[in-house]
Amino acid sequence: MTTFVLVGGAFTGGWVWDGVAERLREAGAVVLPVTLNGGPEAGLGTHVEELTALLDRTDEPDVVLVGHDYGIHPALGAADRRADRVSRVVYVAAGLPSDGDPALLLVRDEEVRARLGHDTSPLPPPRGRAWARWGSLDGLTAEDLALLDRLAVPQPARTLTEPLRLGGGLDRVPAAAVMCTGDGPGVDVVEMLVRTGPPRFRKLAGPGYAFLELAAGHWPMLSHPAELADLLLRAASGEGRRITLGEDLPSYEQQEFLLPTPEVPYERHGRLDVYPPDTEGRWPAVLLVHGGPVDADRVPTPRDTPFYRGYARHLAGLGVVGATVDHRLYALTDYARAADDVTEALERLRAHPAVDPDRIALWIFSGGGLLAAHWLASPPAWLRCLALSYPVLAAPPGWETVESRFRPVDALAGAGPLPVVLVRAGREHPAFAATVEAFLAAAGKHGSDVEIVDVPEGRHGFEALDRTDASRDAVGRAVRAVLHRVNGAARPAGTVAPPPDGTTTS
Repeated sequence: MTTFVLVGGAFTGGWVWDGVAERLREAGAVVLPVTLNGGPEAGLGTHVEELTALLDRTDEPDVVLVGHDYGIHPALGAADRRADRVSRVVYVAAGLPSDGDPALLLVRDEEVRARLGHDTSPLPPPRGRAWARWGSLDGLTAEDLALLDRLAVPQPARTLTEPLRLGGGLDRVPAAAVMCTGDGPGVDVVEMLVRTGPPRFRKLAGPGYAFLELAAGHWPMLSHPAELADLLLRAASGEGRRITLGEDLPSYEQQEFLLPTPEVPYERHGRLDVYPPDTEGRWPAVLLVHGGPVDADRVPTPRDTPFYRGYARHLAGLGVVGATVDHRLYALTDYARAADDVTEALERLRAHPAVDPDRIALWIFSGGGLLAAHWLASPPAWLRCLALSYPVLAAPPGWETVESRFRPVDALAGAGPLPVVLVRAGREHPAFAATVEAFLAAAGKHGSDVEIVDVPEGRHGFEALDRTDASRDAVGRAVRAVLHRVNGAARPAGTVAPPPDGTTTS
């Protein structure tokens, strides 16, 4: 007989699971909905201890620990301590916290994140439509919202600010995730992160993790109790989609760049590496900005991989200064810090004796694309070109914790005549491709100067995944487009380029 321990999200208690619990009991399961300590001094550690004690009092051998939203943090902490008592952990509309992560990292409300930086008093629960600041209300009725309003309680601040502490026991516990696609990403986005994201996501590949989808918002236990109960039963029995890595995992760490890369020496200036041409003078410069988030302890760091070194050396061989930067985009909440790192790198680059400070291009890749918002909103005269390779240009599902100022689609209104070179992968991840299409629609509306380099059969990160003649040709065309812009005449101040005519280089 399976025992389900159900842990709700912020502001809620065991009552939020009533509809799910009824259906699980009808299926023959033992169900223990949990209401955690709501006292003002309670912290994440308090809740982990409560769940651990509950597991110690439970006689049934097959315990499935389910965590919704914030509830996954204490669930993981307890499962880590009692790995021999937990047969499976199930994530429901929850993030993927690691050791050392506070729940605050996954809070979508910017005001709440800012407040908890200095205020330790309990958070009052939202009311009515304000619940949308914590997750999608998709599927909730007026009665559901009224229930939340009536029974929700303040959330102790330390439950969100204390870091999760894991000791290795959790590695022995299988896991499943119910992905609520009306609230965040689906399994395809998880697979994308496993294949092209930070290495920490690779643990999601293999038999230890299973994924199920539910077309629901952030509170499926209220909007879809029968469907969620069915998925929990399936998860408990080991059902769900597994992700495998296959043989085509990109190897940015080992693979050489796919275009000629002369052995150009570089100079290291803090987070900035500079690759000047082997000639005297002051030259235009291109700063290459890596994507992310990346792991903080990744070795080699992005600028030390053949991928970014190759781009920089190739540019230097063509007579411009290539440069790379290791910015600190380690989590979705780090975009402000990463933006500061890029700004500092640009200042250092413009001050370099080999650089013409009035002829600079930014070339941003992948998840770094959101950093383009600042430069699009108010581009300085010395920025001659902004290049974007398979970028993320708006917050896709699951990225709601990114600060709202990092939205290139919205920032285009201020771009004026700034030329943009967009490298578009034809086989892009759908969630990312949607942001590119939104960007191009906004570019048409604002009359932005966008040159598209299409790679019809290219995937996200095609330089590493698709080492074909078509990929080499696409990189060559993109490089030529950037050099044409950064070497050209100064942009006229106060003018807007005519609407793009749809011309695509392909």
